[in-house]
Amino acid sequence: MRFLPAACCLLFANAALANVRVCQEQEQHYEQIKATAGPIEINSALTSAADKGCLDLTRRLLDDGASLGARDRLGAMPLSHAASAGHVDIVNLFIGRGAAINSRNLDGSTALFLASEQDNGAVVETLIAHGADVNLPGRSGLTAIAAAAYMGNEPLVRLLLQNNADPKIADSSGKTPICYAGGRGFTAVVRVLLDHGIDVNARYGNNLTELMWVAGHEDGAGTNDVADILTLLIDHGARLDDQDNRGRTALMIAASLGHEKAVEILLARGANKGVHDKEGKTAMDLSANDALRVELAGK
Repeated sequence: MRFLPAACCLLFANAALANVRVCQEQEQHYEQIKATAGPIEINSALTSAADKGCLDLTRRLLDDGASLGARDRLGAMPLSHAASAGHVDIVNLFIGRGAAINSRNLDGSTALFLASEQDNGAVVETLIAHGADVNLPGRSGLTAIAAAAYMGNEPLVRLLLQNNADPKIADSSGKTPICYAGGRGFTAVVRVLLDHGIDVNARYGNNLTELMWVAGHEDGAGTNDVADILTLLIDHGARLDDQDNRGRTALMIAASLGHEKAVEILLARGANKGVHDKEGKTAMDLSANDALRVELAGK
């Protein structure tokens, strides 16, 4: 353990050296094309410099006439490239030079959304400080706070909430930030959202509640995390036997997906295993394996 700090310093030093080399290559390339470069080539060089974090070259390109309004094939401006890549110094430079802070690419994503999606908290903070709209949706109607919740980034979720992000905005599939956080097993984010006034029994796409979303969690979510979130939701008053548009309860959903820990928690907290869905099936009928069928068949 005594060698970890030195190893980390070496890692950062190597990364910094690699970045210097990349920027040197970018500068050399620009020198080669500068004499004959038109707006397209200069703007392309600016986008590349923003991606790579080459501040000096970025400043030079702007001085040489590169446009902050130029768009790539996906409609993203240079500010979005710098924000997505996490380069705060270039983001500040672009804003200082008049970049349109709320510009959106072809799928609707803003620089703020892209920074949130990439866990670039420092960039998010900078953009907010300069007036970025925290509720403009990005890809598929996802907002910045939904992206942060999907990544399980509790500090970023808190920052966005403190700056008037609306956690109730649903995306094009009917999901809100708490659906993503719960389904991926991010207990801390779910707790923050509940504490911020999210209705524990609210309905989302396909008439699902948050309890149902968590019961049907992604395979990558930790079983203990899922158990913690289910317990948290029930303690906050989640109704155990609410049914979705197919007539299925959280218990049925968990059983059908073979989520044994979720079934165990729901049964222990009093879920009714005798409820029938719209096809007349119970949780036992829907069970993904024999062990669950035995458990649900018991008294």
